[in-house]
Amino acid sequence: MHGLGPIYRVVLSAIATKARLALLVALGAIAVLLGLAIGSSEPLDRVQSAADMVNGYGLSVLVPVVSLVFASAALGDMTEDNTLVYLWLRPVPRETIATAATLAAATVSLPVVTLPLGLAAALASGGDGGAVVGTVVAAAVCCLAYSGLFTALGLRVKRALAWGITYMLIWEGFVARAGTGSARLSVQAYGRSILAEAADVELRLASIDPIAAVVVPVLVAMVGIALTTRFLHRRDVA
Repeated sequence: MHGLGPIYRVVLSAIATKARLALLVALGAIAVLLGLAIGSSEPLDRVQSAADMVNGYGLSVLVPVVSLVFASAALGDMTEDNTLVYLWLRPVPRETIATAATLAAATVSLPVVTLPLGLAAALASGGDGGAVVGTVVAAAVCCLAYSGLFTALGLRVKRALAWGITYMLIWEGFVARAGTGSARLSVQAYGRSILAEAADVELRLASIDPIAAVVVPVLVAMVGIALTTRFLHRRDVA
């Protein structure tokens, strides 16, 4: 895709600020401390306890918050400071800009969520391979889906952080937990299902087929890129 690399690097350098990284790495450290605390307490079922921690903090808080912060800034910051016009004027398709921004957000977000959560799962579960692999894969696919959606959100609305947090609290945290049907419209449900399958544990509303649990978040990310492309076509950045 012509022009993808340069735009990707521009967006990556713009969003990966020291302040953002420091704050979000601190959130990841909380997961490690939780994993250490659970592992040290030696619960009766360490794998189940580890999965509950990953589901309750990692997939519900750490992954969406980290993804929101980086993805909403990918094009949102450029919109606010009127520098998006410099990407706009490049002779590249709008879908290239959308793809580069989403990939940049995912590139920064993935290690910030997968590394601490993988370590936390290992500490809490006593090194159970299924729990660790399930945690990393679940966090990665959710992060990718959120990166696509929140990149579009950051371009489309002002105060994207507030809107994103509202979405997480109302939809992901409340409505989508009402039943199986609504859960399928929640990104977290797909990560939760991957984790439950890999770790061989029971998690509420984790009933999505393992293949679909991986494929659907990837499709969601692609939908996010398509929305970002559409918003770029319709937006006046002059």
